[in-house]
Amino acid sequence: MPALPKVAVIGTGGTICSIGTGPFDILDYGANETMLHADALVAMFPDVAQLAEIIAVPFKAVPSPNIFFEDWKALVLTCDRLVAAHPDLAGIVILHGTASLEETAYFLSLTVKVAVPVVVVGSQRPASALSTDAGMNLANAIRTAACPQARGLGVLVLLNDEIHAARDVTKTSTFRLQTFRSPDFGVLGHADGDAVVFYRKPLRKAAPDTEFDIRSLDALPRVDIVLAYTGSDGTAARAFVAAGAKGIVSAGFAPGFAGPADFEVLKQAAANGIVVMQSTRAGSGRTFKGKRLREGGFLITDNLTPQKARLLLALALTVSAEPAEIERIFLTY
Repeated sequence: MPALPKVAVIGTGGTICSIGTGPFDILDYGANETMLHADALVAMFPDVAQLAEIIAVPFKAVPSPNIFFEDWKALVLTCDRLVAAHPDLAGIVILHGTASLEETAYFLSLTVKVAVPVVVVGSQRPASALSTDAGMNLANAIRTAACPQARGLGVLVLLNDEIHAARDVTKTSTFRLQTFRSPDFGVLGHADGDAVVFYRKPLRKAAPDTEFDIRSLDALPRVDIVLAYTGSDGTAARAFVAAGAKGIVSAGFAPGFAGPADFEVLKQAAANGIVVMQSTRAGSGRTFKGKRLREGGFLITDNLTPQKARLLLALALTVSAEPAEIERIFLTY
């Protein structure tokens, strides 16, 4: 009988690691304040041991909105250590809450330096719930991380039997199990009962072959998001400038423009050397660099959501503040 592949499972917390007050506690389970670490979650679903030799890695157990740069850097370094310590490691699974899962996955897809597949997985129902999706999502993430075809695709996201590219995926529904979607381009593949299958590869550059190395960074440059809404008077944009933002993403009206008062503040910010980029609040689709944006000194974010454009801009600013370089980076990643 062939040896099982070796897969590391890193726990960061979230719904997939949460324990509610009973089988029907599927919404307010956070109030129970009980969240498992990776080893305890794996033990809760012992059948996954049939799929791989699992290395449960202690990390932390928190709601995903608590996770930011310090944790992302620690995850990058943890992946480095795991691959160095286990040369035969087939892949890495990261347990994560769904609220900010897409941001962690995309950031890691820009910064992880290991060649093995990295799969970020969450669940919509806590591990203690009747008909939880935690166990099957964990199993499929392990299967995907161990799949040779998963190499070279950047960091992947696995929920509801679907495999997504970290760059493309976003959470689209509060409660539904099919919440994670890649609106413009669709899934990369599926983790079905008989096989893990892929149908396409992303063309945009991703881990481990990126120009960003955060392992020696102490912090990211400050980048904020200004959300467009009717009647905005520019207060938020002025506050971000005053707070020392090095970059601002305008989450504009579709197809991509700020309201008049926000535009004037952001235009002045760009003139003063702050990198201002135009995205859209629509959730999908490209922005374009029309006359108004050109005259305002804005750059465009291609089809990235505002929250992902913020992360790429922050990383880009660790490399260069030159507009031409920022544009190149957004067309590359």
